Amino acid sequence: MPEVRRQERGRRRIEDILRAAATVLSERGYEGTTTNAVAAAAGISPGSLYQYFRNKDEIAAALAEYYRGQLELFGDDVPDESEGLDLDGLLDRLLGPLVEFNLAHPGFKALFARTDMPQPLREAVGPAHTALHERFEALVGSVFPDLDPPNRHRVTTIAIQLLRGLMPLIVEADADERPTLVDELRVVLRSYLVSRGGHR
Repeated sequence: MPEVRRQERGRRRIEDILRAAATVLSERGYEGTTTNAVAAAAGISPGSLYQYFRNKDEIAAALAEYYRGQLELFGDDVPDESEGLDLDGLLDRLLGPLVEFNLAHPGFKALFARTDMPQPLREAVGPAHTALHERFEALVGSVFPDLDPPNRHRVTTIAIQLLRGLMPLIVEADADERPTLVDELRVVLRSYLVSRGGHR
């Protein structure tokens, strides 16, 4: 087999394994995920999987790198504070893309929402997480300019945690119910932000 074709076949196999791993992680969580389960989900033998990844941590690290890139791309679509959005406009612009991101990447929360994740994997997406937090914080500041920096940081952190806490419920809902749950999340976030930042 020519080298180029062999490399392409290997790349596709890695992508298949990572997609399978994301599915298994979303269903079982990090601790419940095994290489055997990932291999079964990918439709390959454990021996074939070990040609590409020696263990679960290596699979998770590869997924972490992939999600880091996806987070950076998502960050490019987050509105800038210079757009002068009010609170309702900000929520309109953010919630849809956030839901779509989580729907498109089912293993994301299983990797990064847990407290038992190995530190090196958390560090892999740390810069992207930090950049997004800073972007959100700047947006909160643009909507509520009277918030001083410490309060703005705390309010942003809690708002993000509210998003993280409710997102699994939204993602797991059927397509008919999901818009209603997104509206409920909007109510929760709007009520919290207004209570801390003042009416806008």
